Amino acid sequence: MDYEEDEGKAGIRQRGGCWCSKNDFIPEESFQSCGNYVKALEAIPVRLMDRVVTRSLESAELEIKGRSEHEMKKSLNWWDLMWFGVGVVVGAGIFVLTGLEAREHAGPAVVLSYTVSGISALLSVFCYTEFAVEIPVAGGSFAYLRVELGEFVAFIAAGNILLEYVIGCAAVARSWTSYFATLCNHKPDDFRIHAHHLADGYNHLDPIAVAVVITICIIAVLSTKGSSRLNYVASIVHVVLILFIVVAGLVKADAKNFTPFAPNGPRGVFQASAVVFFAYSGFDAVSTLAEETKNPARDIPIGLVGSMVIIITVYCLLALTLCLMQPFNMLDPDAAFSVAFQAVGLDWAKYVVSAGALTGMTVALLVAAVGQARYLTHIARTHMMPPWFARVNAKTRTPVNATVCMMCATATVAFFTKLDILSKLLSISSLFIFMLVALALLVRRYYVSGVTTVADRNKLIACLLLILGSSIATATYWGLGNSGWSGYCITLPIWLIGTLGLRVFVPPAREAKLWGVPLVPWLPSASIAINIFLVGSIDGASFIRFGMWTAFLLLYYFLFGLHASYDTAKEYEGQLRVKSNDAGIEGGNNAHLST
Repeated sequence: MDYEEDEGKAGIRQRGGCWCSKNDFIPEESFQSCGNYVKALEAIPVRLMDRVVTRSLESAELEIKGRSEHEMKKSLNWWDLMWFGVGVVVGAGIFVLTGLEAREHAGPAVVLSYTVSGISALLSVFCYTEFAVEIPVAGGSFAYLRVELGEFVAFIAAGNILLEYVIGCAAVARSWTSYFATLCNHKPDDFRIHAHHLADGYNHLDPIAVAVVITICIIAVLSTKGSSRLNYVASIVHVVLILFIVVAGLVKADAKNFTPFAPNGPRGVFQASAVVFFAYSGFDAVSTLAEETKNPARDIPIGLVGSMVIIITVYCLLALTLCLMQPFNMLDPDAAFSVAFQAVGLDWAKYVVSAGALTGMTVALLVAAVGQARYLTHIARTHMMPPWFARVNAKTRTPVNATVCMMCATATVAFFTKLDILSKLLSISSLFIFMLVALALLVRRYYVSGVTTVADRNKLIACLLLILGSSIATATYWGLGNSGWSGYCITLPIWLIGTLGLRVFVPPAREAKLWGVPLVPWLPSASIAINIFLVGSIDGASFIRFGMWTAFLLLYYFLFGLHASYDTAKEYEGQLRVKSNDAGIEGGNNAHLST
């Protein structure tokens, strides 16, 4: 038995027949005939302008939950969210990228790299937290951007959000294989199949990663609360094992290994920061659980901010321990911690380290599987993706269709693609999204349609352009390899003028109702600047891949997503007008009766 929305109503009616039909994927008017589709394509300029300038309403984001047929169960509290945060973030990044980036770029100063990336991530967490409290839906940053920056920007972000999750989970799954091989006394790459006829970087096939992803998918579709219980038990075990790594590693520490501290100078530190930011990605998955949180105003700030503080502390301790155990140029790029313990004579400890790494990666995969499905569910509720993905299963109260689809994509990427390619592309996508969320927060605080005057709106736009322009110029100057300070003496004061102008000359249009980011506009403006700066430290090949993915997103949007969301939005507006007219008629009748 299947379901579909009853036309013109928010309710649901049963529909017999096959499980899937054309209307499950493209039910909109533009796709009902070839003639309709041709007319829709001809109207692309008009429709695109409408979608660019139209911002969604918070009430609309909350109402479209009804398009999932069943509501998700509110079963999570701050304790669940905190361990979800620790679980999803403390995964492959710290165990794999620390050795790789210390060896290739930062040396022992990789500790500073984690600190810089951690500060950037913490600033983004503050921005996410305010949105998640004010708009507690499964859409996360996609919903926030739809409300503040409009649908078109939200869609580009949505595509990168989905890419971020697929790449992140694929990277973790491949790292799982490496540490599992180490646990079995094999080299990290021994369990992969070498297909020499495939392109370099895509020719180390990983069937174990695929099996792990399938197992995680099954757990994720069964129950959110069950996933949460498994997550925080495994996360606690993981934290205990991390403490063991730190204590046992520091016993074998040698301060001589900290010399030279930064062999490639500040450039090496920031190049590593851009890559190890991958280790912090995933915390946005926790914001997608707002719809399933019992008390969002209390639980989300504690869960999100608390988990990030724990994560930054853990990462810096682990990086410090690793670099004190072994010279940075001797660190293994695939399984650094296990090999380091073996190098200092603690062969038995490598098994504990590998087990701890596997536990962390398993938890990270589980939480990411839960989060990415919620993103796709909310995107599909807007019909920018087929509404079939928005369905919530009646029995499990989880988005089964979205979960299975995303994990299939993850398994495919994990089967072929090496970790270094995945980590750099993931960092660009994550930093881009976090920058947009910080920008959206500034728009939210300083612009409200019908309240903000034209003069204040223009001042807001000018200040935002100064902040964005100076941040991009700073990142470009850095990325081009300029060693002088003259460029920064121009770009940084411009950023300061833009932020100060926003603080002094643009009156706030809205205050946070339940929980607000402190130090606005300084904190979100700093988040924008740091995120863009880190992007400037990533290699050119990753930008090419990012551009190719963005081009694909635009093609999909112009051919399908634009028309589906346009038809859905116009239908929703028509329903609102009907309700308004009905309310007016009812009010008139009541007034007539009272006279």
